[in-house]
Amino acid sequence: MNPLITLGCKAQSLLNKTRAVDFLGPLALRLYLVPIFWMAGSKKLASFDSTVEWFGNPDWGLGLPFPEVMAALASITEAGGAILLLIGLGVRWISFPLIITMIVAMVTVHWQNGWLAIAEGSGFFASDRTAGAIERLDRAKEILQQYGNYDWLTENGSIVILNNGIEFAVTYSIMLLVLFFNGAGKASIDYWISRKYGATCQNGATR
Repeated sequence: MNPLITLGCKAQSLLNKTRAVDFLGPLALRLYLVPIFWMAGSKKLASFDSTVEWFGNPDWGLGLPFPEVMAALASITEAGGAILLLIGLGVRWISFPLIITMIVAMVTVHWQNGWLAIAEGSGFFASDRTAGAIERLDRAKEILQQYGNYDWLTENGSIVILNNGIEFAVTYSIMLLVLFFNGAGKASIDYWISRKYGATCQNGATR
């Protein structure tokens, strides 16, 4: 056999051994998404009346129909979804409605702002909007450097302008899409339920 092919086969064999810990991938996705959806959902529930007003008001809010229903669905889906993702229960089932909430957020809140979450003046996803934001950011920095304690203000991070584009919502949707198709992984309640009842469900479905 060609030495390069032999070497490639050995390398692939070593790589395949990592499948022993393949639960780390879906577990990492779930744990990453948990605080994001928990904070979003619990914040909506904590100020539910304000959430309903924001969902329904066409002037300064989203102008959605049935705002009480929409706000309740979004809040419960996000907060409840965070809990289910954490314990790994019904992950494929909850991933789909969470994707829907992300799509609604993209269309109603973020789409008009373009791709970028944080404004950039140049690059593939930059736009007139983000370039204008950077121009204003540079001016704000000049003012702060001249009249403020700029070193203290930026000690824990740079000053940026939030563009609020679809970047984060798309990223979360892709992560959820992976969980929807691949499931919660071995480190989950879903996995152990499947091990115990999977054959029973499969036999029942084929009758």
